[in-house]
Amino acid sequence: MSILMPIPMTRGNKTRVSEFILMSFSSLPTEIQSLLFMTFLIVYLITLLGNSFIIMVTLTDSMPHNPMYFFLRNLSFLEIGFNLVIVPKMLGTLLAQDTTISFLGCATQMSFFFFFGVGECALLATMAYDRYVAICNPLHYPIIMNQRTCANMVAASWFPGFPAGIVQTMWLFSFPFCGTNKVNHFFCDSPTVLRLVCANTAMFEIYAIIRTILFVMIPCMLILCSYTHIAAAILKIPSAKGKRKAFSTCSSHLLVVSLFCVSLSITYFQPKSNNSPNSKKLLSLSYTVVTSMLNPIIYSLRNNEVKNALSWSFHKARCLSSHAL
Repeated sequence: MSILMPIPMTRGNKTRVSEFILMSFSSLPTEIQSLLFMTFLIVYLITLLGNSFIIMVTLTDSMPHNPMYFFLRNLSFLEIGFNLVIVPKMLGTLLAQDTTISFLGCATQMSFFFFFGVGECALLATMAYDRYVAICNPLHYPIIMNQRTCANMVAASWFPGFPAGIVQTMWLFSFPFCGTNKVNHFFCDSPTVLRLVCANTAMFEIYAIIRTILFVMIPCMLILCSYTHIAAAILKIPSAKGKRKAFSTCSSHLLVVSLFCVSLSITYFQPKSNNSPNSKKLLSLSYTVVTSMLNPIIYSLRNNEVKNALSWSFHKARCLSSHAL
């Protein structure tokens, strides 16, 4: 990892930076920043509690092997990791105006951001395939989505983010950073950090586009393909009740995918987006902060199996408390 360590040196009248300054929301008045801190803190706590509760419920449910629970539990782990990487530092910039982040700290944050982001895209595509099999091939669903297959699919979802994050981060941070060290974002995001590089980054930008296509666009296309087949299968169901029941099993996942993939694709399809910094920050908030909070709420309210598991957990908790009394 020595390639990530800054080397103090000068080039003409430019000094290579040893730390970055996260601009975050510093352009806003102090009162607005205080309001944002309270809002993001509440959202952060809801995210941690909600996803932790989903993990607990899916682990304690009476059904030993339910693929949907297994995938949802892993999604909650990813959401918690996603938030732990980004939100605490963002809260620090708002509360204590602690806007500095070390060179290595910025690289580490970016690596884990790629890791969790790529993992979430892949896992959402895996969950779409699970819903496709459940609706389009229900008789063979227990055979196709057996425990070993689900474990392999989850492992395949988690693994690509690690090499993708390491390669892109090490390459980006091997460039010379000279002049300004102000990152106009609330976390170390690749396009905003790339703007601080004083070197030719054409090859890196091509690689970044290829990475975006592989790890964002292709999973989104696979999800779209799965739901095209799902919609066709639902339309063939004769009864309206059957159609509603089939749609209810995938509506929560479809809503989560829409929130996450659309904003992520708009933000990262081009490494140097023409969007204004403020609009990019808003888009980033939608998939880093808001979606992570909404996921457990969406699955709890719109999925009958999860609602039943929640009811069973509450019932069990009441029984245990009554016996304790």
